[in-house]
Amino acid sequence: MPGQKIPKFKDMSITDKIKVYNKPKYVYIPLICQNDTNITVAVKKGDYVFKGSIIGKRKGNFRIPIHSSVSGTVVDFEEKLYLNGEKVKCVVIENDFKEKIEDGYNIRKKISDLTKEEFIEIIKNCGIVGLGGAGFPTYVKYNTNQKIDTLIVNAVECEPYITADHMIIKEKCEETLEAIDAIMEINNIKEGIIAIKKGDNTLKNIINNFIGTYLRIKLVEVPNLYPMGWERELIRRVKKVTYNKLPIEKGIIVNNVSTIYAIYEALKLDKPLIERVVTFTGEMLKQPQNVLVKIGTPASEVIEFIEGYKRNKDIKFIAGGPMMGLALSSDDLIISTNLNCVLVVKDTIDIPPIECLRCGKCVQVCPAKLSPVLIKDRINDTLRLKELECERCVECGLCSYICPSKINVREYVKKAKAHVRGEVN
Repeated sequence: MPGQKIPKFKDMSITDKIKVYNKPKYVYIPLICQNDTNITVAVKKGDYVFKGSIIGKRKGNFRIPIHSSVSGTVVDFEEKLYLNGEKVKCVVIENDFKEKIEDGYNIRKKISDLTKEEFIEIIKNCGIVGLGGAGFPTYVKYNTNQKIDTLIVNAVECEPYITADHMIIKEKCEETLEAIDAIMEINNIKEGIIAIKKGDNTLKNIINNFIGTYLRIKLVEVPNLYPMGWERELIRRVKKVTYNKLPIEKGIIVNNVSTIYAIYEALKLDKPLIERVVTFTGEMLKQPQNVLVKIGTPASEVIEFIEGYKRNKDIKFIAGGPMMGLALSSDDLIISTNLNCVLVVKDTIDIPPIECLRCGKCVQVCPAKLSPVLIKDRINDTLRLKELECERCVECGLCSYICPSKINVREYVKKAKAHVRGEVN
């Protein structure tokens, strides 16, 4: 069976309520979309912006706007630490704490009455992207001539520690279901599926309390294995089908819970993607929990807001979860649309890797059915890397997790993918 049982560490960040931090003095809005920094800047120093004002637009394919998360004055342009470990250019806005919206929110009573064209235009103009980590513009998935038969809502959240989607369902289940139903109605989708982990009785009970009036939406449980939330594996498990490049080949679209809720706010209020729920967790935080945060807020401010660290030394910061996230040198990190977790753990002494034992465990656990060890061995051999299909790697990290030699196999495969892309380009 594809997948691996790994420790979850979820309970520490599941609380009664999602906290709200909306008082950053400055926000630093990253001028980047899906790792593309080819952005047209729409503001200059000294400009006044409203909450939701467009401050930049992505050029080229998949054009999508970037919005201000506060009202206030553009005071500078500055490079800040992004979740990929690199510094990116940001628009620095001084918050006036007035929460001014230029035209106010347009509240729609029945979002399911929208046409497909209106739906696509709204989620495009609101800058909705996938909030599970990839950050792919959501409107592109729906802007298709192919028939969409099934919408799968991914509530599996298989990465350890992360509970943002869990908390959204806990607090906003009714709104989430309304959004799913509206998306189905607007796009003439006949089947809606919410996928959760087997044994997650809390979510199961919450959803079952509300789902009764939505007859086309059903709840499906999948094995509590990692990486069950991977789109390809989730579809194989839920629909018993495979596809070549994209799920739409089989008439399927997958969105995670956070994305569905962002779509709800866009359809209901014309609200752009200017804030998101982020899991702040790990054994080195005093009060791990989920926080609704404005995009561009420094992570360090949020950590201070939730009572800070247990101690200020021997700590490791990870942008994302422990399997797919990236270790950072400090908490000088800016909250972006595709950041779902800030993990703070004890900085243990790394055990130096030893020579590969050729045990084959990385091959056995790979959900993409690749041979990570062979890819590692041929990291600069473009032709062989193409034969080994290294670009199918989803970077789940199981190969590194399982390796008895403590080799960070995933990093080798990531480098191999970059090498192949460089040869192609």
